Amino acid sequence: MKFITKEVRIAFVAIVGIVVLFFGMQFLKGLNIFSSADKYYVKFGDVSGLSASCPVYANGYKVGVVEQIQYDYSHPDLIVAVVGLDPQLRIPHDTKAEIASDLLGNVKLELRLGKLSEGVLAVGDTIVGGVEQGVMAKAADMVPQIQLMLPKLDSILASVNALLQDPTLSHSLHNIEDITASLTATTAQLHQLSAGLNRSVPGLMTKADGVLDNTQTLTRNLSELDIAATLAGVNATLDNVQQMTAKLNSNDGTLGLLMRDQELYRNLNSTMAHADSLMIDLKSHPKRYVHFSVFGKKDR
Repeated sequence: MKFITKEVRIAFVAIVGIVVLFFGMQFLKGLNIFSSADKYYVKFGDVSGLSASCPVYANGYKVGVVEQIQYDYSHPDLIVAVVGLDPQLRIPHDTKAEIASDLLGNVKLELRLGKLSEGVLAVGDTIVGGVEQGVMAKAADMVPQIQLMLPKLDSILASVNALLQDPTLSHSLHNIEDITASLTATTAQLHQLSAGLNRSVPGLMTKADGVLDNTQTLTRNLSELDIAATLAGVNATLDNVQQMTAKLNSNDGTLGLLMRDQELYRNLNSTMAHADSLMIDLKSHPKRYVHFSVFGKKDR
């Protein structure tokens, strides 16, 4: 074809390159050219670095992108951000949009979804916007409290320095070291004692088994005894003792008379006294009772 000249081909390639560059830039900005998105408006008093192509998140999930920032120079305190959101997303009436940033400085728009029971916004409605109080803002709020704590911290540090300079502390640390050494030695002794007990336990168990065997034998012997016959014999013996005691207490029989008859007792004492005097006289004058004669002559 004669009309497809070199200049036409160059122009066609340039047009295609421009189109690809445009769509590529839109894609890099996060805008989806080939799908439709529902547009909503968010009002801010301060956008805090929010710009077009910043992502929009709901509960940590990306649901859209900021398409445009509209600044009204006649009303500097009113900035409107146009956001394109997923058509499947239902936004409650009490939803708020907050500008948030991470530690790396990346800015995003976070939707704080409300309750669906309050109704949902229509496409093109306005969402109330604000700035999320980040870590640095919270730290800034804590500065007054920190300033109030500084004098107390100063006094605490002074007390700690005085305590560290006290020589008693070093002595206490040395004592703690000695105590630790003593505890270590005690622990070693306890280990040795435990090892000795572990070695002695088998012998003790053997002796205990022997004692249990003897106990069982004794129990078996006791069970084999005729307890009834033994008790009957004991009862018979007690009856005989009672009968003998009754006879001793009565006036019948020699033993009873000896124990209870006072006249017999006095006669026995008198007899013993006479026998005693007789023995004394016998020792003093034996010739009165025994007569000896060598030649057979009577001693007159």
